[in-house]
Amino acid sequence: MSKLGTSVRILKRRTPVAARAAVSLTPAAVSQIKNLLHRQPSAVALRIGVKTRGCNGLSYTMEYAQEKHKTEEEVVQDDARLFIDSKAQLSILGTEMDFVESKLGSEFVFHNPNISGTCGCGESFNLKPQASDS
Repeated sequence: MSKLGTSVRILKRRTPVAARAAVSLTPAAVSQIKNLLHRQPSAVALRIGVKTRGCNGLSYTMEYAQEKHKTEEEVVQDDARLFIDSKAQLSILGTEMDFVESKLGSEFVFHNPNISGTCGCGESFNLKPQASDS
């Protein structure tokens, strides 16, 4: 009977690196998300995504979510909860979500570093081309 040789290597313990959230929220966005969820008790979060539409290709979607789907990314900031649809995760990575109010209305605004252009009305956008691995 032969013995198998084994060796043990001791590695320095790595310091955990804090993961950045896929989307960051401004204080105004946090406040508005909490207000919306408070008014809709059956919802546990807001779900954001993107759909193909508009004159420039893609548009954001937002809806109340009663549960988190397996493939969704969850963002929790100051008790405001978002679920990011799996199809939207790469296109909104690094985005800052804000909420702005004016005399004419109020809306969520997405400051997305992945966008290369928007349409004139600001309702749709297109993404920067991804770099090839060649």
